[in-house]
Amino acid sequence: MENFTAYTTEILLLIFLTITFLQSGLDKIVDWRGNLSWLSGHFAKTAFKGIVPFLLGTVLFLEMVSGILAAVAIFQFLFEGESSIAFYSAVVSAITLLLLLFGQRMAKDYEGAKTIVVYLIPTVFLVYLLQ
Repeated sequence: MENFTAYTTEILLLIFLTITFLQSGLDKIVDWRGNLSWLSGHFAKTAFKGIVPFLLGTVLFLEMVSGILAAVAIFQFLFEGESSIAFYSAVVSAITLLLLLFGQRMAKDYEGAKTIVVYLIPTVFLVYLLQ
């Protein structure tokens, strides 16, 4: 409990990232076809139209890495009182969100881009806390 109170903000933000990315990644695994179909239409008029399956796989990989690193970092904080992995989790998460933001901007989905910024703000704050 002492480690939780010493790193409450970091742990809560890592829980946020774990939930965000593992849920999103698992959704892509479970409903690959549905996601691919929707994204193919979403990017039909962009430079990404021919590489949507590759991009979806890349995002899936980055989301799972981000979520797993965040989960490991939580346990490191709780049991060791520090985390060497937390910073990398936050940075990979921020990069993943920036890639998603770029995709939304390319698709001219400005509402979707705004939503990603909502996730990016606490993620960048976590990077700042862990530096």
